Amino acid sequence: MSCKEKKADMGSNETESHEIPSDDWPKKKSIDPKAQMQLNDWAEYQTLETNFDALYTVANREDLSLVIENMIEAQKNLAKSKYPEPFDTPRVKSRQKVFTTYMLKVKGDLYYRIDPKESILQMISAYNAFRNQFNIIIKNTLDTKLILEE
Repeated sequence: MSCKEKKADMGSNETESHEIPSDDWPKKKSIDPKAQMQLNDWAEYQTLETNFDALYTVANREDLSLVIENMIEAQKNLAKSKYPEPFDTPRVKSRQKVFTTYMLKVKGDLYYRIDPKESILQMISAYNAFRNQFNIIIKNTLDTKLILEE
């Protein structure tokens, strides 16, 4: 009898470990309206945004795995796309690569059945840094051509 009770307890722990609570995850960083106007015309970025928003609706590991796969595919398309003129800079592309790295880390955690919480938090942080870079570029009023002429 006691063995059966232990097995039942172990089964309930497995079910709990498959659930992924997203309540304590940080929210997306807001984007300056001027930057958002530039981003609205960038279809590949909008696809990534939609897939990233789906991250907050996941309930279990399988949902998360599907969302991550979709985000990775959207990111590949984004990397191949033509960037809007102000955002076609190494600063934006490097933040995008860091975000991609953390997406792949989450995918690896899911594959190896490791708790993905820490990797998800790092990925969201990297995504917010990627989004913040758009704000920095739009708000930067310094003309670098004046500095480089001297």
